[in-house]
Amino acid sequence: MPLAGDMAQGGAGLAKRLGTLLSGLLECGGFCGIIFGWASLVFVLKDLGYFQELCQTRTNPGSNLTQLPSCGRQDEEFSLVFTIGSFMNNFMTFPTGFIFDRFGTTVARLVAISLYTGGTLLVAFSTPALAVLLFPAMSMLSVGGMLLILTNTQVGNLFGKYRSIIITLYNGAFDSSSAVFLIIKVLYERGLSLRTMFFFMAACSAWHLLRTLFLMPRTRIPNPLPPAYDYGLRCPGWSQVYRTYEEKHPSEETGPEETPLEPSAPTGAGDVPRVTFRACVCSALFAWHVVWLSVMQLRHYLFIGTLNPLLQHLARGDTRLVSTYTNAFAVTQLCGVLCAPWNGLILDRHKRGKTARPEGALGTLADLRASVLSLVVTVTQCVLFSVCAAVPVLPIQFGTFVLQVLSRSFLYGGNAAFLAIAFPPQHFGKLYGLAMALSALVALLQYPCVTLVSGPLGRDPFYVNVGLIAVVLVAFVSPVVVARECRRRAKDLGAAGTPLTAPPGTETPTEPPH
Repeated sequence: MPLAGDMAQGGAGLAKRLGTLLSGLLECGGFCGIIFGWASLVFVLKDLGYFQELCQTRTNPGSNLTQLPSCGRQDEEFSLVFTIGSFMNNFMTFPTGFIFDRFGTTVARLVAISLYTGGTLLVAFSTPALAVLLFPAMSMLSVGGMLLILTNTQVGNLFGKYRSIIITLYNGAFDSSSAVFLIIKVLYERGLSLRTMFFFMAACSAWHLLRTLFLMPRTRIPNPLPPAYDYGLRCPGWSQVYRTYEEKHPSEETGPEETPLEPSAPTGAGDVPRVTFRACVCSALFAWHVVWLSVMQLRHYLFIGTLNPLLQHLARGDTRLVSTYTNAFAVTQLCGVLCAPWNGLILDRHKRGKTARPEGALGTLADLRASVLSLVVTVTQCVLFSVCAAVPVLPIQFGTFVLQVLSRSFLYGGNAAFLAIAFPPQHFGKLYGLAMALSALVALLQYPCVTLVSGPLGRDPFYVNVGLIAVVLVAFVSPVVVARECRRRAKDLGAAGTPLTAPPGTETPTEPPH
């Protein structure tokens, strides 16, 4: 079996690697992205009376002069909590990515566990009178969860040619974790208190700590995987030391990095040029990828942050109907873990042919070519999702939910996989963090959009949704830039005398080598 063969090449056994994979999948699916189930938690918080003092009464113009609550300011406050939390989720990824690159997996995960535990305890101790605790709590949960998935992304390096599939699978589990707040909502409706549930989540930090010690490396999992590679703390009977391959054989990646992104001398097939972090950041490839990520993420964040008031608007205040659609949305989020690996199959499709994937610059070029289709499919899905979200018909929102989770699972899995493919591994944490931080600045636009909808537009988001469709279309520029970069690299490799026999499933260069 190919998978077993790939895994046999390292020191860590099959059981240990599968244990790392499955426990990481559980960690990402149960904890990392729970803030994106915000719509379900808002339903519980409103029932408990959080920010209830912001509601005002208004008189129904009917003959009976019924007094109706007007809770637009309450919705804005909940939206602000989510806006700040989602902003911190992305913006703080840059410094946490630096921590991961500089200090390794163990230190990064200890920081993540501390933040996550603190966030769950703040929610547990919050009350309607202390609703302000939600602001730091959601920020800590989102930053801690993002750092956890950042450390888990490297697990794909243990599985060779299935690397992109594993990365996208983990990001799909990250999306599915938003259903945790649905579970909290259902258990709350069955009589379990919010405080008890968040105390339980805080206690789960002990499991995260055990996984950090026994099933994760102290530094990083290298790619490609060296022979006899092992990781994690050993039992005293097996080993007296806790050292990874990287600690025994320091990587050359820690030395000076002075080679520009576009080397003056052509590179051979077996050589991968050393690239500075600054050169990566200043490249058109990275700049347009940030645009690709930012515009689609803004579309998703605005949809999640305004889902509750949107459903109330379309359901005309029917609480039972709002609850039904909120549950339906949360259930569809569970499918993220099933949708994301399809993007990995697109990214790794050229590795499954009879011809082995080439190494060095040719291998990187083949991976980059495969990413073009992934980028295009992701944007297309987001456009379709945006179109459905703009239709003010309640039953159509079921289709919107499906397209949203499909698009979002492709978005984040494709983002991590693309950065791992297009840029040197020693810069992955920093580039991933910087891309997320820059996209977070764009995501701040969601709050003025919410204010615009709840104010001048009379809680009708139609015109904002139409405008977002046009914004999302800009993301199609990124795959065009990547395709042009592939042609340029193919031309350079051809000029250097490198045979450009493409692996099965990849396109051939449009310009013949000179």
